Amino acid sequence: MVREMDTIAAVATAMGSSGIGIVRISGEESFQVLRKVFRKNRGGEWDEKDSHRVHYGFIYDGDEMIDEVLVLVMKGPHSYTAEDTVEIDCHGGILVMKRILETVIKNGARPAEPGEFTKRAFLNGRMDLSQAEAVMDLINAKNQYAMKSSISQLKGKVSEKVRDLRERILYEIAFIESALDDPEHISLEGYAGNLREKLEAMIKEVKKLIDSADNGRVMSEGVKTVIVGKPNAGKSSLMNVLAGTEKSIVTEIAGTTRDTLEEHIQLHGISLNVVDTAGIRETEDVVEKIGVSRARSAASEADLIIYVVDGSVPLDKNDQHIIDMIRDRKALVLLNKTDLDMVVEEEELRRKTGHRVIKASAKDETGMEELEEAVKSMFYEGEIDFNDQVYITNVRHKTALTDTYDSLMMVMRSINEGMPEDFFSIDLMNAYERLGTIIGEAVEDDLIHEIFGRFCMGK
Repeated sequence: MVREMDTIAAVATAMGSSGIGIVRISGEESFQVLRKVFRKNRGGEWDEKDSHRVHYGFIYDGDEMIDEVLVLVMKGPHSYTAEDTVEIDCHGGILVMKRILETVIKNGARPAEPGEFTKRAFLNGRMDLSQAEAVMDLINAKNQYAMKSSISQLKGKVSEKVRDLRERILYEIAFIESALDDPEHISLEGYAGNLREKLEAMIKEVKKLIDSADNGRVMSEGVKTVIVGKPNAGKSSLMNVLAGTEKSIVTEIAGTTRDTLEEHIQLHGISLNVVDTAGIRETEDVVEKIGVSRARSAASEADLIIYVVDGSVPLDKNDQHIIDMIRDRKALVLLNKTDLDMVVEEEELRRKTGHRVIKASAKDETGMEELEEAVKSMFYEGEIDFNDQVYITNVRHKTALTDTYDSLMMVMRSINEGMPEDFFSIDLMNAYERLGTIIGEAVEDDLIHEIFGRFCMGK
C-alpha cells in the first residue's frame, strides 16, 4: 500500500450544538497549517518541541478572529495516526466548527474522508486491521458487553491470538519446506504424527473462536426478540414494561395491535431488539389477518421468542398454533396476569411447550427480573470474561476463521490418508494467509477502502 502523505482535516465531534467541538488535523504539514491560523494569547509562535502540550489562543482567518481555542499539538509518531497531529478545541457551535475547518482547509489541508485518520493509523503501523475495526465497534457499542469486547479487541486480544496461531503454522510450513529442500539433514520421519498433535490443538482453538461469534453477534447487534401470543394476552403491556415507557397502545379490546412495533431495549447489559406483534388468532378481519401474517414472519426470523399466555383464560386452538410454532425455537413462556385468578397451570404449560415458564404480571411488573436473568442465561453461557476469553464480533473475522478451520481440517485429512508432506504445506499456507486477512497482513486495497469507508467522519 502507498503511504498517504498529504495533510487532512475534519471535525472530529458530532456536528451539533455542544459545549466543545474538535477540529483534527493530521499529516506532514499539520504544524505549518496551524502556524497560519493560530495565534497564542500572549503573542509569539509555539515551538514544535512543545509536543503533547495544550496551547491557549485564537484562530484567525487572515485578520478576522474566529474563535478562542485550546490547541493540542502531538508530534509523530506519538499520536493516533503516528503523524504530526493537531487538535483544535473550539466552542461547539456548528457554524464555528465549520468556519474553523474551512480556514484550516484554505491554509493547506484537505477534507478527510470517513475513517481516514484511523486508516492512516493502520497504514502507518500504529494498529492492525482488527484493532482499527474495533475503534468503530467501540463508537457504535450499544451495551456494556459490546463496549468491553471492543476495548478488548482494541487492546490487541484478537491480534495476539491470531499472531500466535500464524507463528505456529508458519513454523510447520518452514520445517516442511526445509526438509523437502534438504532431506539429508532434516528428516520427515514420524513428522505426520507430531503435526497431527499440533493440528488438534490449533483446530480446537480456531473452533473456540468461531463458536464465540454467536455470543459476539449478540453483544454487537443485540438479540432479535419477538413477543407473540393471543390477542389481549398482555404482549403490549410487556413491551411497555421492558421499554420503560408507553410504546404500545394497551386497551381491553382484543386485537388492538395490528402491526409490528420495534424498540431497542437494554436488559442487564444485553441489547434486545424487541418486536411487539399482532395477536395470533384465526380472524376474518382483512387488516388483522395481515398483522397476524407479519407476526408469524417476524417470529420465524427471531433469535428469541417470548410467548405471552393469559393465565386467566383456558388454552385454546390458537395457543396450540403458537406452541407448534415455537416448539423447536429458542423461546421463553411468560405466564401472564398472575394478579388475576389463574386457570392455566405452570406445569401444564411447561409440559406442552417444552420451554421454561416464568410466572409474571405485566400490570404489576412482577417476574421481570426472572425474565431478564433467563434471557441472559440463554444467550451467554457462563460468565462473560474479557480478561482471557476472546470474542469474535466481526462477520469478516468469522469468515476468515471458518476458512482457516477448513484448511487445517484438510491438512488433517491429508495426514490420515497418508498424503505427501508438500500437500500439508499447501493447506497450511492457505490457513496462514486467511488468518493474515484478520489483522491486515494479506488484504487488498479495495477491502481496506471498504472497511474504512464505513467509519464516521473525523475518525
